Amino acid sequence: MNDAWAEISENLKKMLDSGTFKVWIAPLAAHVEGRTLHVTAPNAYMGTWLEGRLLPVLREAAAPVMACSTAEVTVQVSIATAPEGQGVRQQRPPCAEASPRQEMPATQAALPLSLGVQPLPGLRKKGNWRHSFEDFVAGPSNQVALAAAQDVCREDGCVQTLFINSASGLGKTHLAQAVGWQASGLAEHRVAYLTAEEFASRFVAAQRSRDVEGFKARLQDLDLLLLEDVHFFQHKEGMQNMALTIIKALLARGGRLVCTSSFAPRDLQEMDDQLISYFCSGILAQMERPTEAMRRDILQNKARLHQVLLPDAVCDLLASRLHGDIRQLESCLNSLVFKARLLNCGLNSELAMDVLQQYTGMADALDMPAIVRLICELFGVSEQKLRSRSRQRDCVNGRNTAFFLARKHTDMTLAEIGDYFNRRHSTVISGITAVENEISRESRHGRQLARAVELAERSAGLRG
Repeated sequence: MNDAWAEISENLKKMLDSGTFKVWIAPLAAHVEGRTLHVTAPNAYMGTWLEGRLLPVLREAAAPVMACSTAEVTVQVSIATAPEGQGVRQQRPPCAEASPRQEMPATQAALPLSLGVQPLPGLRKKGNWRHSFEDFVAGPSNQVALAAAQDVCREDGCVQTLFINSASGLGKTHLAQAVGWQASGLAEHRVAYLTAEEFASRFVAAQRSRDVEGFKARLQDLDLLLLEDVHFFQHKEGMQNMALTIIKALLARGGRLVCTSSFAPRDLQEMDDQLISYFCSGILAQMERPTEAMRRDILQNKARLHQVLLPDAVCDLLASRLHGDIRQLESCLNSLVFKARLLNCGLNSELAMDVLQQYTGMADALDMPAIVRLICELFGVSEQKLRSRSRQRDCVNGRNTAFFLARKHTDMTLAEIGDYFNRRHSTVISGITAVENEISRESRHGRQLARAVELAERSAGLRG
């Protein structure tokens, strides 16, 4: 039955990252007997680790090969390595230096601003970096942004300033986090990661504590500054002036800058011309929605993180039906995995079709007329009133939410969205920014807007 173990191993390759498979699966010997998979580990430590961590994964990988809903798995240790009279011993084999979920090196941490610009070792806080380049799925829609981001991390790289823009949920934050992870691993590299809103709140705190010069020094003396959502600076002259002062000094001394935004620099309103000029001084990279091939890769990558087997047929089904952003892919897969575990079964096409009813049709259904219809239903206003000059609360919130959905789910330009509502494209930008800010703050109003967006998207999916 060696062929059966070979098939099970192929399933495990799809379910686990390459490091985990190489360290914990490749050294195993195994054979199938009836509905039981007997696994032999080369040493006691690996046997204990497998029993404690990977039994559910082994069962799931074996079940389709053994044509049963639930496979039994036993783990034993090679007789040559198990001392007589001793059970499984807690000792680390030479090959086990790679962990199943590779944690970030201790040097890879964002620089806490309150600690100044000391060298990075010892300043690490767990979870500072959530993403790396290794789990970023590349494709035609993001290859320029990825290449530039990787160049920023090289000590001999030529990219000093990178500006990434895209609609929500397409990977801007993933790339910014990956740059931080990679760059902060360089010796003595000083790296800070801030959203523009965090920048603003820290600046205000520095003003109150009369430490503005210290605030400036901590940022302009960095090797790399990662600044997210810079469209938040719109209409905030004081924040723009401080950001400009810091960026000028940072770049003058050879530091590097990565900015992200929901909008291209040319679309930013009420923004200092010099600041825009610095944003445009390096590489401008726009990220689009993933292609179907990329969606398949993203789903397989997320399945490995869940350590579940995503059959090719199910993966193809999801990738062909889901046309939204990466968060939609994650949400659908999470729902599918949760339901499969609840029902104690593997991921299959029937289950996927059931879950897909909540998601499919969004890309096609959410054109502008559908968005307006849904917003009118959710906010209790007429289309005529939504497109009027009314400044009533429900009209403004509904209109801004429509701007947000149109930007996210259609290919309309900002100007085209504005024309539809008889508004300037600067008004569209302000409306989208307002929705993003409220949702990110998780205020009561923000939760209401997030719920409205969720209901509109879900309604469109159900109609598909």
